[in-house]
Amino acid sequence: MDKKKKDNKDQELEVLKKEVDEYKNKYLRALADYQNFEKRTKDEKMELVEMANIGLITKLLPFLDDLDKAEIFVKDEGLKMIKDHLLKILGEFNVQTLDVMGKPFDPITSEAIDIVQGKEDNIVVEILRKGYRMREKILRVAQVKVSKKIKS
Repeated sequence: MDKKKKDNKDQELEVLKKEVDEYKNKYLRALADYQNFEKRTKDEKMELVEMANIGLITKLLPFLDDLDKAEIFVKDEGLKMIKDHLLKILGEFNVQTLDVMGKPFDPITSEAIDIVQGKEDNIVVEILRKGYRMREKILRVAQVKVSKKIKS
């Protein structure tokens, strides 16, 4: 009888070990699911905030254009301070001016408004309206004049 009791206890122990492993696996899967949910929720929240920022910043760009135009005609330190302050704030959101001047025309970053005679084909020779990006996302393409080589 002693051996029979021991065999029963060993079997019960094996069953309990399997149950513990089963519950442990379920716990680990649930924990991983929860961690993935937290990460996904955080990423979605960050994406929503970035989309809201992009919307607001895009609406501020014409104001920045107006400051650029005003600066041409009015030499005022106060105007320069306002523009610099706005640029600093935009810089904190990783907003940068697209650097297209003197470079080959790229339809992803620029919109050709006019073609002028030049020494080389498809080089940006004048920026009519600045383009901007936020990190790697283009907020607005630059409006430019592009050169067309003079044929001899």
